Amino acid sequence: MSIILPTFNESGSIKQVITALLDLTQYRPIEILIVDDDSIDGTAEIVRILAREDSRIRIIQRVGRSGLASAIKEGLIAAVHPIAIVMDSDGQHEPASVQQAIEALSANNDLVAGSRFLDQSEIRGLSNRRTDGSTMANRMARWSLPTNYAHLTDYMSGFIALNLDRCLPFIRQVDVNGFKFLYELLAISKGQLRVTEIPLRFQPRLHGSSKLDYAVLWDFVISLIHTSTFRILPRRAISFGLVGASGVVIQLLSTFVLMTIGLSFPQSLPLAVITAASSNYLINNILTFGDRRQKGRQLIKGLLKFLLVASLPSLANVGLANSFYNMVQSHAVLAQLAGIIVVYIWNYAASSRFVWNTP
Repeated sequence: MSIILPTFNESGSIKQVITALLDLTQYRPIEILIVDDDSIDGTAEIVRILAREDSRIRIIQRVGRSGLASAIKEGLIAAVHPIAIVMDSDGQHEPASVQQAIEALSANNDLVAGSRFLDQSEIRGLSNRRTDGSTMANRMARWSLPTNYAHLTDYMSGFIALNLDRCLPFIRQVDVNGFKFLYELLAISKGQLRVTEIPLRFQPRLHGSSKLDYAVLWDFVISLIHTSTFRILPRRAISFGLVGASGVVIQLLSTFVLMTIGLSFPQSLPLAVITAASSNYLINNILTFGDRRQKGRQLIKGLLKFLLVASLPSLANVGLANSFYNMVQSHAVLAQLAGIIVVYIWNYAASSRFVWNTP
């Protein structure tokens, strides 16, 4: 059995979690594989010390790549044993759940998820607000996934047991930019896996604070749209498009304000386009390309590169909008929309490659 523990700054809990797992599984062939996102709090050093004392402990320290879904995927692909467990490294998942998951997996199941929402489950580590949010997210996830998985109660679970012989082909296809690994795996598998759940006694974390933020919530929205549209468009393209829609609103509002204070449409439009482009860059940097987020000087350099990349289509935007306004219809909103539609694909493709260095 391989137990995958993704970590990022978990020095306050990782030793206790590993020790508990080793005690629980001392009579079973096991490896505990820590996939660390180059923590800055000494997590990797603690694991290395433990690994020198016990050969069942391994570590993959990742530099230049990060993210929970990608850490889980990398750990599962690197696993030695055909049965794998993925669980949190902050102590919220009880080691005692491992044996129950293995027993459920042996009953002709391909995947077992630990649920916080079964009748026998117990939640002690989530606030009421987080619990309500998870409940709503699960309802939306159930709507977007194959009906074969409609019996599940916790699509957001971070505790899963897998038969790798059955699951690995789907694991390899998981989009590591997705919101939750389990949700993405279920979406990819299209109902082909036999899945059941076990109740979890969800505990308060041993150390640190939740890593849930607005970027994670945004990823969930993108995941829902991506799955509901049959995964035709790339996730980043969907995110870039939604951010671009906010840029449309900002451009229209900026033009309206500038024209209200006395500028003409041709005078207002270039300023509005630059304002919208700058807004798009800042939002995309946080949400669409959060795994490559630029900070400090790189943020300023990235903004200049983004404006440079967008300059040609922005000129086309301005030119087309002015032509539409002067020659077709003197309607500021329609004129701008005509220009905006022309430049979306160029901005996405060019900025992905030259600003955030993604394929």
